[in-house]
Amino acid sequence: MSKTSPLRDRTDASGATYTDECGWSMPQHYGDVLAEYHAALTAAALFDVSHRGKLQVAGRDAPTFLHNLCTNDIVNLPLGAGCEAFFCNPKAKVIAHVLIYHIRIGPEEHAFWIDTPPGDNDKLRAHLHRYIIAEEVEVTDRTSEFCQLHLAGPRATSVLSRALADAVPDLQPLMHMERTFGTNVTAHIRRHDPLNVPGFDIVCRNALASGLWRVLTEAGAQPAGLESYEMLRIEAGTPVYSKDITEERFAFDVGRTAQAICYTKGCYLGQEPIVMARDRAGHAPRTLMGLILDEPVPPGSAIIRDGQEIGHVTSSTVSPRLQRAVALGYVRHGHHHPGISVEVRTPTGSRGALLQTLPLVPSGASEPDPRA
Repeated sequence: MSKTSPLRDRTDASGATYTDECGWSMPQHYGDVLAEYHAALTAAALFDVSHRGKLQVAGRDAPTFLHNLCTNDIVNLPLGAGCEAFFCNPKAKVIAHVLIYHIRIGPEEHAFWIDTPPGDNDKLRAHLHRYIIAEEVEVTDRTSEFCQLHLAGPRATSVLSRALADAVPDLQPLMHMERTFGTNVTAHIRRHDPLNVPGFDIVCRNALASGLWRVLTEAGAQPAGLESYEMLRIEAGTPVYSKDITEERFAFDVGRTAQAICYTKGCYLGQEPIVMARDRAGHAPRTLMGLILDEPVPPGSAIIRDGQEIGHVTSSTVSPRLQRAVALGYVRHGHHHPGISVEVRTPTGSRGALLQTLPLVPSGASEPDPRA
C-alpha cells in the first residue's frame, strides 16, 4: 500500500517529482538537482525523509531488553543522547542498522526511539517482538504519525537558530533536544551528519509538518530531494540498509565498529562472532570501500583484480565535485588498499576503477557552481 509524506501537498506546490520507495511516495527533486546538492555543501538544504522508520520502545525493562539485543551500550545511554547500533542474528548477520535515542515520554517515564532506514521498521518490530518473553516492554511503530526532515549544510546551525529565534546548543553527534518553533510547532531535534556536512534530523507530528517546513525554508533552507541526498550520502561513504547492508552481511564488515559496536558491555545476540573476528583474525573478512569510475554501475557488479573476484558494488552515483562516478562496495581483506586499480564487471561490459578509503570526498572539498 502506497504511503505519502505528510508534506506531499506543500512539496507538490514546489514542483517536486516523486518516486515510490519502500511503499512511500517521496520527493525526488525540486526541479534542479545540482542546485540542491550545491545548497547542502555551501548553505543549508532541507530534505523530507519522513519515510524513515520510527519505533518507540517503552517500559520498565526497555533498557536491558534493547541492550541484550543490539551491539551498543543502551543501559548506560544518558537521557538526551543517542547511539548507532546493529541488531543481529546469532551469527552476527545484520537484521537492522539503526540510531537509538534515549527520550522522555512523560514526567517520570523514559523510552527509546529507534530510527530505521525506510521500510525496515516492520522487520525490526517483528524481530523485537520475537524476543519479548516476560519483559515489561512495549514496542510501538510511530512511522506514519510523524514527519521527519533533515537539515544539512555549513549554515544548518544558523538556519535552525533563526527558525527557533534562539541560539542552538553545541550538540555532539546524536545528542538531541526538544524545542518549539514559533508558538506551536514542537519538534525533536537531533544532531546527525550522514552527508559529511553539519546536519540535524527534525521530527514533529504530521499536523505540524507544514508549519515546520515553512519556518525552516523562510529561515533560509533550500528544499532538496532524495536524488541529491543520495549523491551526498555515497560521497560521504555512509552505508544504508537494503543497499549497502543486508541480512547476509556480517556486522563487522560494515566498518562502523567505532560508532556502532561496544566491546565493554555484557553478552548480546551476535556478540560471539564479532568478538572472535576481532580477537582471532584481527580484521574484518571484507571492508566497505569507495570506488572512482567513469560512469555509474549497477548494484551487484563484481569487483575484479588480476582476474579474481574480490568483491561487489552496492551503491553508485555521479559526484559533481569529482566530476566522476563514485560507488560503494565490499572488498575482501588483502585487497582493501586505497589506490589499487580494479575492474568492475557489469552485464554490459567491464570498466576500470580505483579503490579509495571513505569518505570518497573529504569535508570542505570544492565543487562546481551549478550556475556555471
